[in-house]
Amino acid sequence: MLAGEFSMFDHERETYDVVGIGFGPSNLSLAIALEEHRANVAGNEIRAAFFERQPSFGWHRNMLLPSATMQVSFLKDLVTFRDPMSSFSFIAFLHASGRLPQFVNNQDFFPTRQEFHQYLEWAQERVADRITYASEVTSIRLPPGTVPELTDRLRLEVTDVTGRGTRVVDARNVVVSTGLVPSMPHGAETDERVWHSSEFLEKYRRMDPAELRRVAVVGAGQSAAEITRFLYDELPHAQVWAVVPSYGYSVADDTPFANQVFDPGAVDDYYFGSEQTREAFWRYHRNTNYSVVDDEVIRDLYRRAYDDEVGGANRLHFLNLTRVNDVKRAGAETRVSLQAGLDGEVYDLDFDALVCATGYTAMTPGRLLGDLDRYCLRDEAGRYRVERDYRIVTDPELPCNIYLQGGTEHTHGLTASLLSNIAVRSGEIADSIVARRAERNADQAVPVEIGGDVR
Repeated sequence: MLAGEFSMFDHERETYDVVGIGFGPSNLSLAIALEEHRANVAGNEIRAAFFERQPSFGWHRNMLLPSATMQVSFLKDLVTFRDPMSSFSFIAFLHASGRLPQFVNNQDFFPTRQEFHQYLEWAQERVADRITYASEVTSIRLPPGTVPELTDRLRLEVTDVTGRGTRVVDARNVVVSTGLVPSMPHGAETDERVWHSSEFLEKYRRMDPAELRRVAVVGAGQSAAEITRFLYDELPHAQVWAVVPSYGYSVADDTPFANQVFDPGAVDDYYFGSEQTREAFWRYHRNTNYSVVDDEVIRDLYRRAYDDEVGGANRLHFLNLTRVNDVKRAGAETRVSLQAGLDGEVYDLDFDALVCATGYTAMTPGRLLGDLDRYCLRDEAGRYRVERDYRIVTDPELPCNIYLQGGTEHTHGLTASLLSNIAVRSGEIADSIVARRAERNADQAVPVEIGGDVR
C-alpha cells in the first residue's frame, strides 16, 4: 500500500524534530517534558510525534490484579524527580480526581497498580494530540537519494495496523521505546492454555473458571507470586502449583541504603564507573529488582499454604528447585515436563492452564533500524555504545540522533528501563534534543565569508 492511498494518510510528508516509537510510560514522560519545554519557551517549539502499535494507551493491563500495588513510591511518577512543580504529577492527578485527601488519609506511598494506570491514562490524554495509536513504525532509513553526512533527518514508514494504509514521516531525532519482549521457557509457546504473564488477565477471562481445576505458574519473581495468589483466591475448587527455579521466593530488598541504587546520581556512578564498579552494582543489587518478591506477597502465600496444611486441603503446591523442560498439548490439557534440581528426575504433570511468569528480554532495535544499524557503533560484547544522554553512538557520517528508552542496562545500570528514574531519564533526553537543535540552528545562522562578501 502506498502512502497517501487512504484519506487518513492524505497529507504532505511531515517533518518532526522528534519521533517516538512506542508509547508506554517512558515516551509518555518524554512527551510531557517536551510539552513543558514548549510551554516555557514560547516560539521555540519542538515538534514531536509518537506512534504506538496498541489501539489505545495501556501499560501492563494484563497484570492489573485486584489490590496489586506499585513497587515504587508514587513520587517516582512521570515528572516529580525532574520538576516537583509540574502539573503532570501524581499529586496533581489525585487533586484533579478529587481524591487527594482520601489518598493522604490512606497513609501509603504505594498506590494500587490500577490507580497508577488511571494516572498514566490521565496524563496521556493531555498530550493526546501528539500520539497516533494503532500505528507501527516498520522501518527507519535515510531519505532516498541522500548522502548521510549531508542530511539532518531520517525517514520512517508507519503502518496502520488495522490495514488502512501507510504513512511516511521524517524525523531529526528518533526515540525508540518499544518495550521489553516476553520470554518463555524452553519448549513453551503461547496458546489458549499456555500464557505469558503479559497476557494473563485477557487469557484468564476467556476461560470458564470451572474448567480450571489444575493450574500452574512458572517463575520466581513478583508477577509469578502475584498470579499464584490470584489463582488460589479466585479458584477455590482448583489445585494450584507454583513452579519455582529457586528454593522458594526471595524477598526484594527495598531498604533505604539499597534503594539508593535507583537514585538519579547512581546512573552517573554506573555510567562513568570502571568494569569492576559495574559488576559490583549487579552482584550486590540485583535483589532490588530481578527475580524477587515483596515481603507481603511472600508472607501471604506462605500463610495460605500453612492454613491449607492445618485444614487438610493442600490446594497450594510449591515445586522448588524445579524447571520446565518441555511443554506439549495432551488433548484438552497441557503436559509439562519438569526437572527437579540440575540433575534430578524428569517427570510430567498435566494442567488445564500454564502461566509463564518468566520475565522479559531487553528490546533490540536492530531489526527496526535495518541498514542504519551499520552506522551504530558497538562495544566488544556486540552491544550498542550509548552516550550518557541515551543516544546511540553513531558513525560521524550519520548526524541524526537515535535515542534508546530501554536496552541500555549495560551502560546506564539497573534503572535504564524502570519507572524509578523515568522522569529524570526522559528529561535528560529532552534536554539533549533541545540543546542539539539550538546548536544546529546556531551553526546554520553563522554567516559565511566568500570573496570578501558576507553571505
